[in-house]
Amino acid sequence: MEQTSQREIRAIDPTWTIADISARLAKALGDEGPAITLGPISAKTVPSEISLVVSTSGSTGDAKEVGLSAAALLASAKATNKFFGANAGQIWSLLLPLTHIAGINVLVRALELGTIAIDARGITGKYPDADYTAVVPTQLFRALNGDGDLLAHLLVSKSVLVGGAALDKNLGDQARTAGINIVESYGMTETCGGCVYDGMPIGDTSVEINKDGLIKISSASLATTYLNDTSGWSSKLENGYFLTSDLGEIKDGKLIVTGRADDVIVTGGENISLTKVEEVVRNTFAGIECAAFAIADQQWGQALHLAIAGGVKPDQSAINEALSAQISVAAKIKGVIYLNKLPRSALDKIDRQELVNIASREGR
Repeated sequence: MEQTSQREIRAIDPTWTIADISARLAKALGDEGPAITLGPISAKTVPSEISLVVSTSGSTGDAKEVGLSAAALLASAKATNKFFGANAGQIWSLLLPLTHIAGINVLVRALELGTIAIDARGITGKYPDADYTAVVPTQLFRALNGDGDLLAHLLVSKSVLVGGAALDKNLGDQARTAGINIVESYGMTETCGGCVYDGMPIGDTSVEINKDGLIKISSASLATTYLNDTSGWSSKLENGYFLTSDLGEIKDGKLIVTGRADDVIVTGGENISLTKVEEVVRNTFAGIECAAFAIADQQWGQALHLAIAGGVKPDQSAINEALSAQISVAAKIKGVIYLNKLPRSALDKIDRQELVNIASREGR
């Protein structure tokens, strides 16, 4: 059997400027230089069609080394710029870390417009103006709650992509009322990041819901493989569609993401959605920030726990009264931990495994 040709791969050097990274990225996309990886990976070389490797953790915590082709990355960038009506010469600003696809996407979109993204990470004081940018919900919250310089930057931008984690409806409404033209992004590393904006597939992306309620995605921006788990990649494909772990529905032609299949736990013999638990608690107790998680338990199978951050601290009995009434008696939490802030990833996703670790250290 003929062996696939390989190419060298090089990790981004933290000392590189955005211009340096963009130049190397342009070469990788044009097959003129090594492929780029955003962090340590197991492979020393990659198939020649791979231009970028992004390591991402799934629901099991096992790292997947996602191989992305130049064609997929450029299809994603072109679809985004077209959705926004962006023209050659316009500017993107980088507010996201370059350890995730969302940050790299900003650089690729800028290259597609013939420009170099402005590095706006870690700026104190006035931000440079840009036509487009991308943030996570925490940054949006910060802009609306005291960071006037960031707010000014977002207000000047023609469009602001918000992704990485689910956007709270109230926060989205506040942003729009303030005059920020936000666009909610849905996607994952395997789709080169966002491929559905405000519920509408972009480019040639097609979305379906399978019989189990899971979202399936077909797109030119789809990854090539998991470099460290090719069989795992094959198992995620159904007739050219990538099977996600997200639950959703399509209403009036728009995709609505309703939760994650791996957010559902079995406690006391009943299926309970962690996302639903969080929604009920937030809606019942104004101003609360919380995250539900499960700990393996001999009696319950998975015991439901809750982490609460900030100054609002309802007691466990009040929480359970709300959960019992609005979900099920099985949805009662078995423990609560109070934190200064919830542990999150760089892209604003709750780190539930770290919550389990914290609760275990506290003897919960």
